[in-house]
Amino acid sequence: MSTPAESYLVGLIGEGTTHSLTPALHEREADHHGLRYIYRTVDLTVLARPADDAGTLLSAGRDLGFNAFNITVPAKQVVLRYLDDLSDDAARLEAVNTVLIRDGKFIGHNTDYSGFGSALEEGLPGASLGHVVQLGAGGAGAATAYALLAAGAQHLCVLDLDPARSRERAEALARLFPDRNIEWRPIGEIGDLMSEADGLVHATPVGMHAHPGMPLDGDLLQSRHWVADIVYRPIETELVKAAGAKGCRVLDGGHMAVGQAVDAFRLITGVEPDRARMRQHFLSLLRQGT
Repeated sequence: MSTPAESYLVGLIGEGTTHSLTPALHEREADHHGLRYIYRTVDLTVLARPADDAGTLLSAGRDLGFNAFNITVPAKQVVLRYLDDLSDDAARLEAVNTVLIRDGKFIGHNTDYSGFGSALEEGLPGASLGHVVQLGAGGAGAATAYALLAAGAQHLCVLDLDPARSRERAEALARLFPDRNIEWRPIGEIGDLMSEADGLVHATPVGMHAHPGMPLDGDLLQSRHWVADIVYRPIETELVKAAGAKGCRVLDGGHMAVGQAVDAFRLITGVEPDRARMRQHFLSLLRQGT
């Protein structure tokens, strides 16, 4: 365990970060390890600052003694141009959600993909990755798709309401994983695809409090499917409930949220966090409506 003399100052840059659960999640876990750990939000919306100011904010944070920043929408790609170095996976994804400040330099990492990968491994152990359908080809979808392929998915089909975006995502992934079968299909073909799929990953906003509903017809779900959602507010989305009722193995969105926080905490502190404890704290924060 690190000594109490160590201290960390961490921030979260992005839009709407004021109400993020991440600061409380990191600070509570640090308390368990006897670390002095302060986590502050840098809300671009509140500050009326554009995403392009991410570099200026990083530099200001470095000058003020920050150890690291988490980065969220809309700055995960913008921040790339201000970094001195990138992890291999962040470079391949062309997106960063964690920036370490080491010897005055900015080093970018992506724990969205690793957080989903570890969530998949722990929450759905042994799940078949032969044929996976993913709904959503945006930033979150890039991370989940990369994690699926890194975990060994052989056939991945990406669908999105924007066909151009799903095609672009599939083509980019095919360049990274040339030995896999990666394709995109129009959203209208979801029925045929689900009849052949082993599992479904949902990576769109549908199901959030502000976007209630189901991302697909519940009748397409079969008990043999596993289903992973990335939405966690509410933790039991309509998709999660429908899949559970069908007897599917289910991974709720809280697993990815906690997974990325676990990996970021480890990178920032060098201390191994307790994933189960952070998951329970995360669920308690959701129950409190924090």
